[in-house]
Amino acid sequence: MLDLSLEASWERELGDEMGKDYYAAIGQFLKAEMDQGKVVYPKSTDIFNAFSLCPFPQVKVVILGQDPYHNPLQAHGLCFSVANGIAPPPSLVNIFKEIKSDLGFDIPTTGNLNNWAKQGVLLLNASLTVEAHLPMSHSKIGWQIFTDAIIKKLSEQRENLVFLLWGKFAQSKAVMIDANKHLILQAAHPSPLSAYNGFWGCRHFSKTNEYLLSHHFSPIDWQLP
Repeated sequence: MLDLSLEASWERELGDEMGKDYYAAIGQFLKAEMDQGKVVYPKSTDIFNAFSLCPFPQVKVVILGQDPYHNPLQAHGLCFSVANGIAPPPSLVNIFKEIKSDLGFDIPTTGNLNNWAKQGVLLLNASLTVEAHLPMSHSKIGWQIFTDAIIKKLSEQRENLVFLLWGKFAQSKAVMIDANKHLILQAAHPSPLSAYNGFWGCRHFSKTNEYLLSHHFSPIDWQLP
């Protein structure tokens, strides 16, 4: 049976949203797809990994992605992140290169960003599932209603968060965020197709930590093994 329940603190914040018809329809759609033998990523137990690893009160930073990876063994519920043992995709490699340029850290051997999530980085994809080999295939099943509600809830209920919006899609969500309460950092997407257009040199990782420290939060250790 497909379980679309959330970590307790998120469930408290989003219980009303999860009671709506569109949310039930997401579960019905995913179950029907799986019953037909279609492969959905990430696996069902990882769909809400971002929330399990980063409870609502612990969120300090939000990185917004668009869609889970659609190739085997990559997606595990955190945007841009891949499971252990999987080579980092090009956008993630570029993120690591910018961190090296910004902070001097070596390029890590893993693409698993669990450690960031555990420190308070919500790695949120706008769509939380995808059919294998079909990018954006679940972009219209209701997930974006749900993840938009998450962005709005964080903006309203929390203060002094950092939102990293890379690329036009992520930047379209800026209207949901109260810029008087939070820091919004925008740059080009780290994809090789666009990183040259302003992602390189954005220094979002040091800027994030400067802002967190100025508001009495502990900084994020961006260095991975």
